[in-house]
Amino acid sequence: MAHLRSRRRLALAVPVVLSLTASLGFLPAAASAAPAAPTATAEQAADAPVLSYVVNTKADHRTVAKVKQAIAAADGEIVIAYEKIGVIVVRSANGDFAETLRAVPGVQSAGATRTAPLAPAGTTDAGSAEYLTAADAAKLKAASAKTPGSEPLEADQWDLRAIGADKAAKINPGSRNVTVAVIDTGVDDTHPDLAPNFSKSQSANCFGGAPDTTPGSWRPYTADDYHGTHVAGEIAAARNGVGVAGVAPGVKVSAINVTDPDNGLFYAEAVVCAFVFAADHGVEITNNSYYVDPWMYNCMDDPDQRAIVDAVNRAQLYAQRKGTLHFASAGNSNHDLASDAIDDASSPNDTTPVPRTIDPSECFDAPTQLPGVVTISATGSDNLKSYYSSYGNRVIDVAAPGGDGRYQLPDTPSKNGRILSTMPNGEYAWLQGTSMASPHAAGVAALLKSKHPWLPPAALQALLKAQANNPGCPASYDQDGDGTQDATCEGGRQVNGFYGHGIVDALRAVK
Repeated sequence: MAHLRSRRRLALAVPVVLSLTASLGFLPAAASAAPAAPTATAEQAADAPVLSYVVNTKADHRTVAKVKQAIAAADGEIVIAYEKIGVIVVRSANGDFAETLRAVPGVQSAGATRTAPLAPAGTTDAGSAEYLTAADAAKLKAASAKTPGSEPLEADQWDLRAIGADKAAKINPGSRNVTVAVIDTGVDDTHPDLAPNFSKSQSANCFGGAPDTTPGSWRPYTADDYHGTHVAGEIAAARNGVGVAGVAPGVKVSAINVTDPDNGLFYAEAVVCAFVFAADHGVEITNNSYYVDPWMYNCMDDPDQRAIVDAVNRAQLYAQRKGTLHFASAGNSNHDLASDAIDDASSPNDTTPVPRTIDPSECFDAPTQLPGVVTISATGSDNLKSYYSSYGNRVIDVAAPGGDGRYQLPDTPSKNGRILSTMPNGEYAWLQGTSMASPHAAGVAALLKSKHPWLPPAALQALLKAQANNPGCPASYDQDGDGTQDATCEGGRQVNGFYGHGIVDALRAVK
């Protein structure tokens, strides 16, 4: 899961959330009424790998019905049809499936969501984390006990103090009427810090593109799939005298597991399912600490990548229209997302990557760069951009603590610059990344939503930005001291590429 964000536009005015076509201007009109191309023969299909596809159509019943017939004629098997947004998830072994469907009247885009064939379920290695030892825990508990009302491990949570979340909890810890859905690798809802605030009725597993609400389906497949559990703790770990505290310890958190059990990747059909499920189940905020695989950036001149962006954008816009605000991490490649060119050597990440240079104005990180999504960069304990965090003037919306264990070490018992949070099986560990920054911002938004429940997504985002604290561009960003700037911050004190409108402020949110 190297693509996880622990590894992937205004001041006070309210932003206008436009359709993908209007805001980004790259989708074609509906296909002409030309006859469909011949389908693959049964013999060809038998030898071809089964891939997953998204077919995006006009969102009306008559068009969808006709497209369904064309899908069947092209040897496609429909997994689920999200008719209200015009997205149909399909599996097919027909190598010409996407090209065939693009010629069908009413189809606006169609493409494969992966480059590797569907495979049997298996396990995945999510990488390493620094787990809290018994000795560490004893030291933290002794230090935390010196501050009345602290959680046992809170002495090491410099991130809460950096945004005033420790003080905010004493004023308003958040409302039980607000839910933040963690779209991720699943959440261990049995963890003692998460169980008090977990919402089972708003949780599911979306792998494959259709929601599975079987009890426990939302949990991580293995203990190595810890990413979502860590993120959930940062948002809403309860202040219950156990372990750590979240930014908004009074709100609810739910889990929508979108990972492929075989390789841990986040494919478009699962993400589409997650956004629609969240919207239809009354979720106010979603956290998205990932990018949609297999492409770090989806380029609009490629029909498959174009279809991925189209499908995911339709789903997230649908959720926004129903009142859901999305948060997404900016990425950990130290890329300038506002530059003229970016080197992408990791895509596609489900087969063999092919190095390419992309134009970030034509190739998009989804869902991070989709309209209306709040894009978050990461900061360390010195309130400076984390060395790994991607950035970009007028791309980053706000910043939040994500940790920096290399250059920004806090004055805490462990001196660990990363983020301490919950892990599966009742454990705790430190991680860093923009994956950790996004849930901090989502938690602050949950506090704002608790105080102003009537605010729609655009207004909630505008208020979050207005309350942020912007340190401005640093005079120098030579982190390793080699005499070369490690990143260039562009913009002014109000808005700039490192922090957007500023670092989120939990205390101002509740005041």
